[in-house]
Amino acid sequence: MSFMTFWRRRLNPTRTPIRMTHHSQQGERLPVRFLLTASFLLFTGLPASSEEKKPPNLAPPIKEPAITAKDRDHWAFRPLTRPETPRVANEAQVRNDIDRFILQRLETADLTLAPEASRETLIRRLSFDLTGLPPTPKEIDAFLADKSPDAYERLVDRLLDSKAYGERWAQHWLDVARFAESDGFEHDKVRKEAWRYRDWVIRAFNEDMPYDQFIRWQIAGDELAPDNPDARLATGFLVAGPDMPDINLPEERRHNVLNEMTSTVGSAILGLAFNCAQCHDHKYDPVSQADFYRTRAFFSNMAIAPKNRSLHHTFSEKGAEPPVARIWQRGDFRRPGSEVRPGFLRVVSQQDNRPAPTPIAGKSTGRRAELARWLTRPDHPLTQRVIANRLWLHHFGRGLVGTPNDFGTQGEEPTHPALLDWLATELPRQGWSLKAMHRLLVNSAAYRQAGSGSGKSWTRRLAADPDNRLYSRMNRQRLSGEAVRDAMLSASGRLNRKAGGPGFRPPLPRAVTVTLLKNQWPVTKDETEHYRRSVYLFARRNLRYPMFEVFDRPDALASCAQRNISTTAPQSLTLFNSEFSLERARDLAESILAAAPRSAAVPATGPDGVPPQDATDRKPASVPNAAKAITLAYRRTLGRLPTPAELKTGKAFLESQSTALRKENRQTSQLAAAAAESGVDPHLSAAFTDYCLALFNLNEFVYVD
Repeated sequence: MSFMTFWRRRLNPTRTPIRMTHHSQQGERLPVRFLLTASFLLFTGLPASSEEKKPPNLAPPIKEPAITAKDRDHWAFRPLTRPETPRVANEAQVRNDIDRFILQRLETADLTLAPEASRETLIRRLSFDLTGLPPTPKEIDAFLADKSPDAYERLVDRLLDSKAYGERWAQHWLDVARFAESDGFEHDKVRKEAWRYRDWVIRAFNEDMPYDQFIRWQIAGDELAPDNPDARLATGFLVAGPDMPDINLPEERRHNVLNEMTSTVGSAILGLAFNCAQCHDHKYDPVSQADFYRTRAFFSNMAIAPKNRSLHHTFSEKGAEPPVARIWQRGDFRRPGSEVRPGFLRVVSQQDNRPAPTPIAGKSTGRRAELARWLTRPDHPLTQRVIANRLWLHHFGRGLVGTPNDFGTQGEEPTHPALLDWLATELPRQGWSLKAMHRLLVNSAAYRQAGSGSGKSWTRRLAADPDNRLYSRMNRQRLSGEAVRDAMLSASGRLNRKAGGPGFRPPLPRAVTVTLLKNQWPVTKDETEHYRRSVYLFARRNLRYPMFEVFDRPDALASCAQRNISTTAPQSLTLFNSEFSLERARDLAESILAAAPRSAAVPATGPDGVPPQDATDRKPASVPNAAKAITLAYRRTLGRLPTPAELKTGKAFLESQSTALRKENRQTSQLAAAAAESGVDPHLSAAFTDYCLALFNLNEFVYVD
């Protein structure tokens, strides 16, 4: 086929007759200029017009569906009003107004709240919920010994005042903000300053920054507080998403970044699935394509980094001159459509849909500040409902709305709509304080319920509320991969509480490292850094830490409001076989054996009664009190005392396992034993290491009642 024939068929597939000026093999003619242009496009790609240019507007005028009364009547779009607290029959179970809303639904099903959980259960539940760390034996003893009426409330306050609170709750928000320290896609380049946004989020939670300010600064901190460096760091939220710096056309990269940014604002703050509206009017929700690009127009003055350079860790604009913003037909960056001005989402906008921003001289358009103020209006129907639902989700294991990033018509309706609205209106009444909302939630009788029980009343409770949608008991929750790792470090006495700074990179299993490119995961040289909290572990999009990956950490390619909860074989294999698990079990065993009371010293002997070859120069090994050691191991890992049956089983295991190891006549260096300085028989030490590893693998260790 000739070159002319190729383009005749490629550009005129319907064979429609056209006026020719150049002969092809078949005698047909094509315009020479047309052919030259087509040849150029074959090798360079189609031209794209940036929003700063003003190409001919060939698109028809904007046509979008009108917002109807039915649209506005959807529960999430209705005006936010404060409901009255209901009256209930069982006043004795009420600790605060939350319980009235829960009891109202329970009583219609002839149910009541479950009995309160044990104190050991409550302190473990609170510690993981508020700090992501297990309580220490000393903290448990202090709480159990405190008989004052407000002991529980003071425990809540102490945990909220802990620096660990911000580290725990920052991770929830970082999931929503799709935070990572690399670009993603093929090259996954490192963003060297991205960690500064993570540290800002942690500080914001610990300082109890009001939630309205928390949102405003992430949208427009540089415009609202231009002289505050922290306010600018907050805008890292906007640029935390994935990016492809090596893309050939800067217009395409810009288009993708702005669309992703707009979609995240929609899902993270408004709880709406915005992303499909970049190509067409939403199929189910009253969100038009024009709505999407009006929202995007607030960000359209963004300064994009040059090719092959990652996005800056904060949002920056190119100046105060507003650019032309457009609808892009079918979401295609090569098909500019009608011009649009920045505008608020019509279905929930009760004021002028087109704000008049005040530009900041020489710096920015002022547009984002207007959006930030609109998002945090005290009567906004979505912003407060969304965060109230997120708080409930992480404390109760399930949101009042089961689809926390989708409050649209295809999402789930709230199980307790009045309670959701009451919480949403309570937030501004509490000065937008998230800590105040935490106190309200965890001090409720609904939160303090037991998660399991027995007897006829419990059987009836399970039958009447099998999915616990009425909250007739507490949901059991599995720990995240980060909490599992932190709990192992804490129990073993290895946790490094250093805060802030660049993400650290601990060693990876050889099965992973052999697949990596050079310098893809340079291990941090300072070994003490390897034991820091998981929130500071380097977050790479294309390479998640193995323990986090098997326990369902999101990939940070999109906003994640609720992680999957899977049960897979790799989880068990990681907990049981990984080098990290074995090392933490050895650390735990060593610290317990060193602290446990000792019996009289006995010689360390082999199976034939003769000391092993490498033990002839050592002093006789002492024998720790097995019952004391087992009890301390339970308290460090599970936060409770072992039952008599568990104690008996533990003693039998230590005896049989240490005997089996002696019979194998291994060298001490071949045993998973604690350090020889502990003075404990290495076979017993290795057996106790195996026992600690088994505790780490208990279902109870990775779940919170």
